[in-house]
Amino acid sequence: MTRTNGDGPRVIRTLIADDQEAVRRGVRRILTAQPDIEVVGEAADGLAALELAAELRPDVALVDIRMPRMDGLELTRRLAGPGVAEPVRVVVLTTFDLDEYVYPALRHGASGFLLKRSGPSLLAEAVRAAADGESLISPSVTVRLLRHVTAPRRPERKRPALVVPLTEREVEIAGHVAAGRTNADIAAELFISPGTVKTHVASIQRKLGVANRVGIAVHAWEMGWAARER
Repeated sequence: MTRTNGDGPRVIRTLIADDQEAVRRGVRRILTAQPDIEVVGEAADGLAALELAAELRPDVALVDIRMPRMDGLELTRRLAGPGVAEPVRVVVLTTFDLDEYVYPALRHGASGFLLKRSGPSLLAEAVRAAADGESLISPSVTVRLLRHVTAPRRPERKRPALVVPLTEREVEIAGHVAAGRTNADIAAELFISPGTVKTHVASIQRKLGVANRVGIAVHAWEMGWAARER
């Protein structure tokens, strides 16, 4: 669980694991500028990150793929994979936009997959999404990922009708999620607040019976709701 400063808002305790000091310094600078995120530790390799996570129990770990002693995929599996007794939310942060990294990272339990060029706002939002039990994936990765997981479609697989149908607005928002857009992006596009978007996303998840934004996006792609890329 995220912590609070007394009676104040939550503070998301975050661990950074990257073998490049300049990258760690840059990520720390971005995150510490956020009022609700605290960087509690840094590690230059996967094994050190695993040990720090056990000691510090961060809410979220930002993990690079290529690191010495233990790579980011194995670290993700040990922190967030199936069977982990006390999992840590993991966001993979990497330079490498490769399927051989994306799919294993998500299978190993990653809550997000971001490219290092994604920008400060998306990085902060990915940390918040992970802390909330949601998923956020770089838009450039999302479209390819969803096309991969939804095709080819098996004729025998039929999605059951929803018990509670989505509203017209929820279908619209689901389409934007499928396009890889953040809550802030969607709010700006639809002229509503990010909080309203978050409420709609939670309602969509409940109605679809999915655990996170990836589940919403997969459904939206299958139904042909995905918004066009801008």
